[in-house]
Amino acid sequence: MSSVKKSPVGGVVHTYQKFDPKNFPPPTQPPSDVVSPAMEHLLHYGSTRRLTPEEMARAIRIDPSMIQGLGPSLEALRKLLEERKKKILETYETSQAAREAESRYSRIAENTKPPKKLRDAFEKATSSRQYRDVERLWYAADRSEPAFAKTLLHLMQRLGDVYQVEELIANYDFTGRQALSVEKALEVKEELEEIDRLLEQLKEAEKNAQVAIIDMEALAEFVEQADVDNLRELQRLVEQYQREALEQAGIENKNGRLEVTPKALRVFQGKLLERIFAALKPSRTGRHRNDVKGEGAVETQRTKPYEFGDSVSQMDIPQSFINSLVREPGTGSPIRLTPDDIEIHVTRNTPKAATCVVMDMSGSMRYDGQYVNVKRMALALEGLIRKEYPGDRLSFLEMYSFAKPCANDKIVELMPKPVTLYDPIVRLRADMADPNITESAIPPHFTNIQHALQLSRRMLAAQDTPNKQIVLITDGLPTAHFEGTQLYLLYPADPRTEEATLREGRLCAREGITINLFLIPSWSQSEEDVRFAYRLAESTKGRVFFTAGKDLDRFVLWDYVDRKREILS
Repeated sequence: MSSVKKSPVGGVVHTYQKFDPKNFPPPTQPPSDVVSPAMEHLLHYGSTRRLTPEEMARAIRIDPSMIQGLGPSLEALRKLLEERKKKILETYETSQAAREAESRYSRIAENTKPPKKLRDAFEKATSSRQYRDVERLWYAADRSEPAFAKTLLHLMQRLGDVYQVEELIANYDFTGRQALSVEKALEVKEELEEIDRLLEQLKEAEKNAQVAIIDMEALAEFVEQADVDNLRELQRLVEQYQREALEQAGIENKNGRLEVTPKALRVFQGKLLERIFAALKPSRTGRHRNDVKGEGAVETQRTKPYEFGDSVSQMDIPQSFINSLVREPGTGSPIRLTPDDIEIHVTRNTPKAATCVVMDMSGSMRYDGQYVNVKRMALALEGLIRKEYPGDRLSFLEMYSFAKPCANDKIVELMPKPVTLYDPIVRLRADMADPNITESAIPPHFTNIQHALQLSRRMLAAQDTPNKQIVLITDGLPTAHFEGTQLYLLYPADPRTEEATLREGRLCAREGITINLFLIPSWSQSEEDVRFAYRLAESTKGRVFFTAGKDLDRFVLWDYVDRKREILS
């Protein structure tokens, strides 16, 4: 009987590292949220800068389960380092190094003969053992007493040794018996601190799969080179995954600089809306509590019998003819309709609304990162209107010493203006019609609510809808206003500025524009800021809200939804 040679089926391939790079990450692993960290970076800094692999790793979170079994075990590497640290602590004792460091310092201090004019300062500095005092003495003697200054350098070096040995003793619990010299103690201190740093990196990598933060060069001094090489390969795979995740999310990495595309912006807005509406109580999860039915633009699937006054333009023609045929079967043509046969589509009113959002970017908005909350709110509101109320009109204004329209895609780049004047009292006036005066010459960090209301009113005047409102977000009193072409910058807040602001607010009210003022906290906020908010709301029949900055997006969005409900009802 002849033997049959068997060939391997399917060409099975065994890999030493037990993973296939083509299947990293696992197919069942949900995609990581890379949009939110990038957008938060943009909101805080107004732009993206070159990111190192370590910064990229911290920004992009990966599920640790994705790297389990890939390459060397991070837990095993951590245990190796812990064993190394334990062995060092069980080997040495530090009392001799402490005595030796102290003796070296005292010997130099006792044998030094300072100049007469610096003797008292020298004795005070050496007895206090404050490095700063000895350093100041060195600066005083550097030119006039060069020999003495050179001795002080040696004294500072020995005092530094005392400090470092004391720090070693304070931070680590040695239980061994082998004595350390000062030099050896400093080497041990450096090694222990390196081990602690690597242990922290490994723990963080175990927790968040941030392999890129591990210092491979330092780790190579304590573990096998093969483990380091395998870890480097895993690091490369994770970095490749991060780059692909960024591209899929709509974030382009151009020469280390992240650029957020409209796709990524929409994803981030969606996540904001999910977070905001998820915070609502279950009984209020509906976007609209009741639809208003009648003459509307949107037909629903529901129908109702015809009633006198209903428009035949909303007639459900197929169902109406079926009703006629059911009422008079077999009559043939022509089909005769009666009012009882007619079915009318139930419609839902979708009235348009025009909103202008005024975002305070004056100097005080830097406090506690309030400007970030304002930008996050603006993005969430823009996403809400695009998704839920596409017929509405939304525009944005940036407010500081001036007010300027802001395109939707430029919101993330806004930053609070730098403070350029620190005088306790400011009384400035500039004629902006003068060609020799440019905006760049004007201190930008003041708050010009009057100009913002004026521009908002003009922008809303062009909108063909009776439902107009201004969402004004600020942290305090107005400190700038226009009178014709004259710009006034007045700090502390002046009654003249307040009157100009209230006058502009009344013009808005006269044109049917509702002003919603959201007052957020600030380090400089006082009772007068609150009173001004009430005066503006009262004089314009508007509304005022007091909210923490972190809840600003939720307050504004739900107020917008409630306003839509009021319009519908």
